[in-house]
Amino acid sequence: MAVVLKEGDKAPVFKGKDQHGKTISLTDYKGKKVILYFYPKDNTPGCTAQACNLRDNYTELLKKGYVVVGVSTDSEQSHQKFIEKFELPFTLLADDDHKVVNQYGVWGEKKMMGKTYDGTHRTTFLINGDGVIEHIIKKPDTKNHTEEILELWK
Repeated sequence: MAVVLKEGDKAPVFKGKDQHGKTISLTDYKGKKVILYFYPKDNTPGCTAQACNLRDNYTELLKKGYVVVGVSTDSEQSHQKFIEKFELPFTLLADDDHKVVNQYGVWGEKKMMGKTYDGTHRTTFLINGDGVIEHIIKKPDTKNHTEEILELWK
């Protein structure tokens, strides 16, 4: 994880394909507050809990003017299945070339059950309408993620 972003930094302008193969960019959301959340893998327990928490509170997030974009290194097809299975109402970016996870510094060494491997560190960036990172949530609480976001972005 060579890139280290801080609150107050300009958010890197990402570009990638969503679950439908449509190219999206941070610039598409200019003037809006963006919840950009990085997660390790579709259909895993923690990632599913996090996505469903955001889904269950999506109406409230929309009322506050927030846009939700999830990012993982899974494929467009994997994202389509994940969205259909759990009825997720927001965009998932397929970062299978690791460009976005590297831009945001969330790809790196991880350890689980004594094994070391490279993967996505679960992290959420709250980006204001001017493209500035207002808050970074490292290791979000997957079951209460919306509450964490709303507490920071009052």
